[in-house]
Amino acid sequence: MYAKTILIVDDEPMARQGIKRTLDAWAKGDWQILVAANGEEAIELVKQHKIHILITDILMPEITGIKLLQVIKEQNASPVAIVISAYSEFAYAQEALRLGVINYLLKPVSKKKLIEAIEDAIQIETQKTRTEIIEKVVDEKLLTITMKENSAKEPIREAVRYIDQHLKMELSLKGVADHIHLNPSYLSVLFKEQMKLTFSEYITRRRIQHAKELLISTNQPVADIAEECGYKTAKYFIKIFREQEGVTPSIYRKTNNVRVF
Repeated sequence: MYAKTILIVDDEPMARQGIKRTLDAWAKGDWQILVAANGEEAIELVKQHKIHILITDILMPEITGIKLLQVIKEQNASPVAIVISAYSEFAYAQEALRLGVINYLLKPVSKKKLIEAIEDAIQIETQKTRTEIIEKVVDEKLLTITMKENSAKEPIREAVRYIDQHLKMELSLKGVADHIHLNPSYLSVLFKEQMKLTFSEYITRRRIQHAKELLISTNQPVADIAEECGYKTAKYFIKIFREQEGVTPSIYRKTNNVRVF
């Protein structure tokens, strides 16, 4: 299975195939490299595949590179884009930048410059994907708690840190209280008072948030994710996940399909 997909769009066969050969050698089979001879073919490929990085010529008949970028944007697709051109026209470059293009390369493009541009694009695309994951899995109550944690007393901050670092393990009020040298009953009262969530509610929310991150950023089976998040059985994990999110883990994964590799 390919990690991600690069689409090359150029109406010149030699340029198109030259870029593909360079990227095939660089990718070593890890990336899917698609090609299109014109904007129309490219639009069809964007409908069929999730394109992570787009390399397009500017001056093409009928659908120019600029028009292609506009159409893709209207379709709510957002690949990281690199533009190539035989002309160093300022107006083209300016419009390309306005549409979110990260690099403008002049033909003939050297292998070195092409690979440097692709590696820059990968860093940007990875960060975009991570941001997208964070936006999808964010738990508003946990966000509020994070802010509260900054003003919480040290024992509670220590308890939260311990929980966050040991989600895979069995976590009990007594076990955490022992770790931070507090009476379990006192920890329970203090936690609720300062974090506005009970000890067990916090653990459940953190585990489910971690599960959501794994579901949409990895291909791990649901049973493995359950174990990774501290649940002894997949059945119980699915029950708790459904109570929290309203859907099963599998459905959540299908409707929030993002990958970081």
